[in-house]
Amino acid sequence: MKDYNSFLELVKSRQSDRTFDASRQVEEEKLTRILEAARLSPSACNAQPWKFIVVNDPILKNQVADCTSSTVLNMNHFTKQAPVHIVIVEEPANFSSRFGSLVKKKEFPQIDIGIAAAHLCLAAQAEGVGSCIIGWVDEAKLQKLLDIPSNKRIRLDVILGYSTQQTREKKRKESDSVISFNKY
Repeated sequence: MKDYNSFLELVKSRQSDRTFDASRQVEEEKLTRILEAARLSPSACNAQPWKFIVVNDPILKNQVADCTSSTVLNMNHFTKQAPVHIVIVEEPANFSSRFGSLVKKKEFPQIDIGIAAAHLCLAAQAEGVGSCIIGWVDEAKLQKLLDIPSNKRIRLDVILGYSTQQTREKKRKESDSVISFNKY
């Protein structure tokens, strides 16, 4: 585990990794801590509207990777290199969260899953493990492959592994274009 002096340093060092050492597995104890960080993430009305399906079987994870890539668009072919895929399935929220979503016209479960994915990725970074959040999935094919009921929605696939990429400088908008105080 890397020793980060501050949370901001951890955030600055985290990136979406797209090159992994395919021969190196993520250790079980690290994976357990990463998953625990996601499990403990906050959610609206404590609904915890998620199920994390960990796919680390080499053959099955390659089949999952096939569900995240596109030959037509030539995208996400790197996902086969990652030794772990964590498929995040949206589960029904509790009554309070569902009611709040309806009244406020916000999809709280989707927001909650985004928060959980962020916790997962930051925990992975703290463990020295690279990650990338994949939203492009062939949902029907992946549901069949992982025995996910057809009435469930797959929201994300977070891949984990030991990155072989150099850390890139973050390119972000300037603070004053995305942050304001007391008014828009």
